[in-house]
Amino acid sequence: MTLSDWSDVPGRLASLSTHPNADTVFGANRHQWRSEPPLTMDELAELESQLGVELPAEYRSFLLQVSRGGTGPAYGLFPVQRVDGRWRWEGDGADLTDLDTLSRPFPHTDAFNPADALPDPPTEEDFDSEAEFNEAEDAYWQQHEAVVFSPGHSIGLLYLCHLGCAYRNALVISGPARGQMWADDTAGDGGFRPLHESDGSPTGFTRWYRGWLEQAEEQTQRGASRNTP
Repeated sequence: MTLSDWSDVPGRLASLSTHPNADTVFGANRHQWRSEPPLTMDELAELESQLGVELPAEYRSFLLQVSRGGTGPAYGLFPVQRVDGRWRWEGDGADLTDLDTLSRPFPHTDAFNPADALPDPPTEEDFDSEAEFNEAEDAYWQQHEAVVFSPGHSIGLLYLCHLGCAYRNALVISGPARGQMWADDTAGDGGFRPLHESDGSPTGFTRWYRGWLEQAEEQTQRGASRNTP
């Protein structure tokens, strides 16, 4: 089976959706095991034409063979929808994807934290009055937000999944890390980092999605074993 062969996945998802322990899988209460239909070749062609870039092969094949979004890791895959003639991804955090810059390269291959460029936050000891400190603190956090959450950091990233608490996973569409999954941990000042397998190899879309699927199956089976007399 190749990384772009998804022939087994629809049946496995269907089995999970009817399993007595399906609701114990994290995020299932959000995606509810509902998957949108796959894209047609014409729809995918129109989508990629609008983006000005071909999507990475593993995700591209998933869209054609399995689903355009829905059931998946954490709260589910952001579905891609055609709205008023324009294709876009929808979901909590999907708007972090800049559709107009997906064809521009995401330049990073190693983890980075935009907050590292900032000075240390002010302390009360540096000021003569509480009012001066409060003013400096407000200015610092305004600068922090502008730097850390600048849209420029996510050029070339396609946000696919909300993990909860504003942590998200994204797929690199353009640049040297194209096809790799990255974590956006800026909500907790953790910056951006590439995901890796246990052997240290980069995590692509297929391993990311199948890894979640295997864990979901194991979790439901463990629950079934515990409930067996």
